[in-house]
Amino acid sequence: MRKHQQGFTLIEIAIVLVIIGLLLGGVLKGQELIQNARVRNIISQQDGVKAAFFGFQDRYRGIAGDYLRASANANIPGAGATCGGDGNGLIDAVSNGVAESICAWYHLTRAGFISGNYNGVGATATAADATTDNSPVNPFGGLMQIVWDAIYSGTASDVHNIKTGSNIPATLLAEVDRKIDDGMPDTGNFRFSTWGGSVAGTCKTTPAAGADTWSIVSTATQCGGTSLF
Repeated sequence: MRKHQQGFTLIEIAIVLVIIGLLLGGVLKGQELIQNARVRNIISQQDGVKAAFFGFQDRYRGIAGDYLRASANANIPGAGATCGGDGNGLIDAVSNGVAESICAWYHLTRAGFISGNYNGVGATATAADATTDNSPVNPFGGLMQIVWDAIYSGTASDVHNIKTGSNIPATLLAEVDRKIDDGMPDTGNFRFSTWGGSVAGTCKTTPAAGADTWSIVSTATQCGGTSLF
């Protein structure tokens, strides 16, 4: 006697589809949570360094990195005479042969305003001289910088700013910008920066008319931004 093969009922198929939908929803939600966590991490890094900058200024009546070597030796516990700036109130890229932007991380860590163990050694403020020994990194491994310069997009003039470092997806920087600023890479207090090898042509989109936007539809990952203050 031939047995008839029994197929799936509509209820069984519906249950399977519901389970697949729940699994897909869970994956997408997980990706969203990871993305949000990375955005918060970058924002937290920027805010933390800015708070450290002003905390150092308030305590020592000087600017980290720009603080005189003798003053650092006398007033910052454990700082010694490793590095110091010219005392002009600015974190210059280089002054008197000292990369004040690199020395800034040394002063901030020795004074206890940020975590880390940076050595303060670096002849220039170029990306080539920034290493994990003298500078902190973002969640994607890009080296950060705090400096007085105009290396950022849009109408630029020298200001103190905190570079996120590169290796960050443009889509993530766009979300950071939307959360803390105006969402545009060339305006406001959070902007695109070429520091660390970021390329404007891949990290930003220039429309036929209107202002540049972050390349949220691209796969650009070698991107970076900066917070102006």
